[in-house]
Amino acid sequence: MNSYKFVFGPVPSRRLGMSLGINNIPYKTCTYSCVYCQLGRTNNMSLERKCFYDYEKIADEVIRAVRDLGEKVDYVTFVPDGEPTLDKCIGKEIERIKSETNAKVAVITNSSLLFYEEVRKDIEGADYISVKVDAVDEKTWRKYNRPNGRLELGKILEGIEELSKSFRGKLTSETMISWNLNDSQLCLSDVGKFLSRLRLFKAYISVPIRPPAESFVLPPDEKSLVMAYDIFSGYLGKERVELLNMPEPPRFEGMGDPREWLLNVTSVHPLRYEYAIKGLSSIAEEPEKIIEDLLEREEIRKVSYGNSTFIVRSFRRASGK
Repeated sequence: MNSYKFVFGPVPSRRLGMSLGINNIPYKTCTYSCVYCQLGRTNNMSLERKCFYDYEKIADEVIRAVRDLGEKVDYVTFVPDGEPTLDKCIGKEIERIKSETNAKVAVITNSSLLFYEEVRKDIEGADYISVKVDAVDEKTWRKYNRPNGRLELGKILEGIEELSKSFRGKLTSETMISWNLNDSQLCLSDVGKFLSRLRLFKAYISVPIRPPAESFVLPPDEKSLVMAYDIFSGYLGKERVELLNMPEPPRFEGMGDPREWLLNVTSVHPLRYEYAIKGLSSIAEEPEKIIEDLLEREEIRKVSYGNSTFIVRSFRRASGK
């Protein structure tokens, strides 16, 4: 692949297939300084929207990269080292990319500027938008996302709801859950209740698996993760809730290796023990032994929640925590 200034990848994504990234914002220029950010603390906190680069050059480069890669790209994704909607020219970039390629366009935003009508209009030309909702109470939001002091949570939540009403593509949410920060039953219930008001295709739950900005940030335990999944599912339905608690898995072609089947499934959904046995029984002779082997290797964990026992992928082992 040729050398590019604004484009990186493509990289495999569970949500987007093969995603070609667009870096349309200078490094760590953001409206938040999230405690879990893998890029570290924000060094340029800003609410000022502007065209940081020549939008024609960004669009030209993306168009050239898509043509170079051909069918290898499922989405071109605005996912820079900062908040993409700070780019005042993002609407023009989306328009050109859509008009001159067959690629779908995704925008991954922290939602902080969606109370501006012009921001919503700028990104509504995309095919896919992911909005961040880590907390809906003021205290947790300020401690966890560490927003610019002029931002107001109420306005942000209203902006997300307005986008949900007007956007005609796939709208998803992502909620990053960290131990003892936003993983309480009350916090999760409040978020789930808010998400239920949106026209969401999917609500994704993620955990910090890469080194965070602050050392006190840790993944939640497996029981909290199952609780989060259960609470969100209660508000949204299980078909609209998924976990993103592991590094992106390889694409799974067919049933294949029963161990890989179980690991891939539990990367996305906590699986009731009896369902895991039933699923493995169709492709393996000793399903209990497979589960015990993976438990011993700490690839999965067995968690009791409510009146059920679940199998969950062991994300703490994968993240080194």
